[in-house]
Formats: sequence, structure tokens, C-alpha cells
Amino acid sequence: MNQLSLLIMLFAALITPMLMAHFKITFLPTAVVEIILGIILGPSLLNVVHTTGILEQLSDIGVIILLFLSGMEINFDLFKKSSPELSPLAKKNAAQVSKWSPVLLACLAYLTIIVISLGLAGIFKWANLFSDFWLAAILFATISLGIVIATLKENELLSKAFGQTVLLIAVLGEVVPMLGLTIYASVFGNSSKSLWLLLLIIVVAIFLLHRFKLFFNFFEQINKSTTQLDIRLAFFLIVAMVTVASSVGAENILGAFIAGIILKLLRPSESTKDKLDSIGYGFFIPIFFMMSGIGLNLRTLLSDPQALTLIPLFFLAYIIAKLAVYPILKLRFKNMNAIAGTSLSAATITMVVAILQVAKNMHTINSHQSGAFLLAAVLTCIVSPLIFSKFYKPEPEDLNKQIVHFIGANIFTVPVAQQLTQGWYDIQMYTDNEKNFRTYNSEVKANLLANLNSDELINQGVFDTDILVVGHFRAEENYELAKAAKAYGVRRVLVRFEDRNILNEHEKELQDLGIEIYNTPEVNIAMLRGLIETPSTLLLLRDTKNTIFEVQVRNRKYTGIEIKNLPFVQKITISQIFRNRHLIRPVGSTQLELNDRLIFTGNKEDTEEIRHELGKMN
Repeated sequence: MNQLSLLIMLFAALITPMLMAHFKITFLPTAVVEIILGIILGPSLLNVVHTTGILEQLSDIGVIILLFLSGMEINFDLFKKSSPELSPLAKKNAAQVSKWSPVLLACLAYLTIIVISLGLAGIFKWANLFSDFWLAAILFATISLGIVIATLKENELLSKAFGQTVLLIAVLGEVVPMLGLTIYASVFGNSSKSLWLLLLIIVVAIFLLHRFKLFFNFFEQINKSTTQLDIRLAFFLIVAMVTVASSVGAENILGAFIAGIILKLLRPSESTKDKLDSIGYGFFIPIFFMMSGIGLNLRTLLSDPQALTLIPLFFLAYIIAKLAVYPILKLRFKNMNAIAGTSLSAATITMVVAILQVAKNMHTINSHQSGAFLLAAVLTCIVSPLIFSKFYKPEPEDLNKQIVHFIGANIFTVPVAQQLTQGWYDIQMYTDNEKNFRTYNSEVKANLLANLNSDELINQGVFDTDILVVGHFRAEENYELAKAAKAYGVRRVLVRFEDRNILNEHEKELQDLGIEIYNTPEVNIAMLRGLIETPSTLLLLRDTKNTIFEVQVRNRKYTGIEIKNLPFVQKITISQIFRNRHLIRPVGSTQLELNDRLIFTGNKEDTEEIRHELGKMN
């Protein structure tokens, strides 16, 4: 019976994603579908899967790995303060940005969630609907980080101000209830250990982080398929932190959650995260969610009048607890997006399932109450993403093109500017040569300046750009302008030097400043050498339909995806990948990682859009 139940569950876990893909069921999170599947397979309907010792053990491992991976989802860079020594350009941009930063908005929003959750818990206790005040408050304040991340990633919003704000609210909605659960379990649990011993977990976490951080890079250098040191380290951290948590009377899931945070702070590669996701979501976590559904007996639950009353009340409480997020988000974002962000913040499932498991182990909640909390959480995960998709519209700041300014209008810069104008760039050209201005003004957007003094260029907004190309012939002036632009804070500065003697004098200084240098002879030499060594290059360059492109992968929507599964893979050919200063020869199973630089060829009509899709921040 044990093996048969496990076999049925694994078969169900295998075909469920296939059926969801076939019928294009994208509005439901996979976790919710797996819980519903457990309800169908369990005593509520078919009664073909029964709770066994093996399944309970696998479910326990599943919740531990789930919380470990949840800890790894937290991006602590979002909480970092900006450098106090901002460049002039950064200060100018900061002055134009709303004073309501994502961190400030998220903290204010979650503070309202805590206050309302406490109020709702008090109402439930006062009305004799649910007597455990603290447990109810913790449950109402939870947010499903996994669902929020998946939704934001699908809509390419993780790096946008709106996405960061909603993400931070969700992070708080997972971290704060976790800490609250730990205190709750320590105070009201049967453990005789003192609450202050929980500090031991933090001490051990800091120790492990310090010890492993010193040689984590060495781990990655010697890692190989037959050792999988990164995965061994991950499971060592899980077991170590779970053991410490158990020894001080805390819950296993707290130790797993902290272990995930430790590994996240070690900054593992995307491939490590993908392998851990494969282990967790490929085997253990589906069993945990399905077992949560199997543990629900809807026949008895729905026959209880109290449970029937609690399900809609708990659902409303989950929603009402997040309503005050709306006016907070509206301080910076559009009205419709404030509604979308509020609805997404109401989605909760992961922490609810984990908290209910702890509460049942502590015998502080009965099966009907637990089932009502869980079913209400499932409903939030169905409704919230649908409302988000209906209301969200891109913010104006999300639609801006990348700005490129050229200094110098001549036969080399103008054709480049003309081609870039046709893509995802906002081009401006500046020159102090009136003759060149008259010659090229009809061909490209040009501006005539009285001089190229750096102060004058700052006043005219020439340095207010993402990329600056200093492209005229005067080498010494180019040198001064490039330094001034970099000091002003321009992210990328490309400068032209035709005089090799002057270049030799300043080359190292400019490279140390991060300034990119080019000159016509070297470009032509490199091109001629390429034509000799690779004759087909000339055919490709002269081809009016196809060309060579390079793009840095910054869109997290495509990280972790194998090349063969890219939606546009049939339109391009990826020849090389530069990753961490190493060259990779790609194959179909090669997974893209964040900040990979792809060299690829394709049709000019398609590749510009593909470059934009891969390269936009998300």
C-alpha cells in the first residue's frame, strides 16, 4: 500500500504540469493545483491515496526544502542603502525619482498588514470564531513569496520600482510571520527550552556564513558533475540549521529558512539554484503540497456548519488584511497598478501550509479550522493573480528607451546613430562643427553647440545619458571629455583615439576608469583579420537580412532556461556565450544565466526585438 500510494502520487505529479501546459492553465499556481490534486486523490473524493509513514516523511522533507528555497528567494540587495557619495548624474536622476522608495513603501505597507491582522485576530477571538489570537494574526499576515515572484517574473517586473515594492512586501510577508511563528511555538509549545536559546540559531548562522564565505569561490572552481559540491554544501547547511533549531526548541522550518538565507548570501550561481529547484520542485515539494490536500477531508469539513462559516470569513480576512496596501502603493504608482499590487499581496499559501503543520503538531488547532484556513488560502491564490493580470499596466518609467548621446557628427558616427535609431534607443547627436551640423542635420537628430567645454556640455544635458560616444577626431579633447563624463556618472563612455601616441599616454588611465576605447585602424585591422580567418564573415556582414549581435542577459524571465527551450530559438543562432570571463560553447541543453553575454546571428528584423527582450532589466 505504501509503494502504491507513492506511485500514484508521483504519476499525478508527473502528468499534472503536462496537462496544465496542454490545456494552457496558467492562471493557477502549480502549488494550488497540487493541493487540489491531493484533495481529489485523498479521502475527500477518490480515496486512492492514504497517509503512510513514508509519505509523511517525504512530506516533512518537502516542507523543509520548500522553506529553504523560500529563504533563497530573498534578494537582500533590495535593502541596501544607496551610496552616500552619488555622482552628479546619479544625484540628478535621484532628484527626479519619487521620494517614496520601494523599501519605504514596502515597510509602510507591511506595517498596515500587521496592524490590520492583529485587529482581525481580535475580532475573531471576540466573536468566538477562532480563539487563538496570535496564530490567527500570524496567518492573516502571511504572503506567498513564491507566487509573487513567479507573477512578477512572468510580467518582467522584478527590477522595476513597482515590482521591487511588491516583492519587498512579499518578503516581509514571509520573514515576519516566520519569526512570529518561532516565538509563538517557543512560548506556547511543549518545549522546555528557553526562548533566548533561539539566539543560538543566529550565532550558528553567522558562524557558518563566515566560514563558508571564505572559500565558497573555491567550491565553485573545483565543482564538477561527479561531486556536486554546491548541492552537498546546501544539504549540509539544511541539516545543520534544522538540527540547531530542533535542539533549542524551535521549528525545523525556521532552521531550513535560515539555511536558505545563508546560501543566498554566499551568492551561488544560477546553476546551483536551478539544481536545488530541480530536487525540491521535482520530487519533495509536490509530495508536500499533495499531502496537504490529502489531509483535508472535505466530506466531513463541509458537513460542519462552523467550518462552512469559517472558510469565507478566513478568505475575507486574508483579503482585508492587505487592503491598506492600496493607498500606500498609490503614493507612487498608478491607481490600477495599486489595485494590482494589493491583490497580488493577498495571495498566500506556502507559509499558511507550513504554519498549519506546526500548529497541528502543537495541537493548538483542530482539523476543521486548519482545513478552513487552507481552503481560504487556496482561494486567494486563484483570485489574486487573476485580478493582477486584469489591472496591471506598465508604468511610464518602464517604457523608456536606452539613451545614447554622440559627441561628433561625421562619416563614422552618423551611420551608426541612424541604425540605432531604428532600434530600442533614444539617440541625440552633438557637434560644435557648423559645417557638419548642416551636412548631417537632415539625416539624424543633431544639436549644434558653441563649444565642447565639459561645463557647457553638462549644462546642455549632453552627459545625461546611459551611453556616451565621444567620436570626433581631436584626441586630447576626447580624453578630457571622456574623463569628465565618467566623473559626472555616465555609466558607459566610448571614446575614439586615432592618434596612437596620445592613446599610449592615456590608455591605462582610461581603462582603469572603465572607459572603453576604440580607433578606426584597429577596428579595420581586426575586421580584415576576421575576413581572412573566417571568410564567411564577409558574406554575413554584407547580407542585408542577417547580421551578428551581442546582448547581455539581464531579463530574469529567461535565466535558468535551456537554449533549446527559448521561445525565439528558431529565429537566431547562438555561437558563443561569455560567462564570468570564460568562453562557453553553447549546446541545446546549456542554461542561460544572469549577465551572460551572447554572440548570435539572425534576421535583422527579428534580432533587435530579441536583443531588447533579453537585455532589458528584470
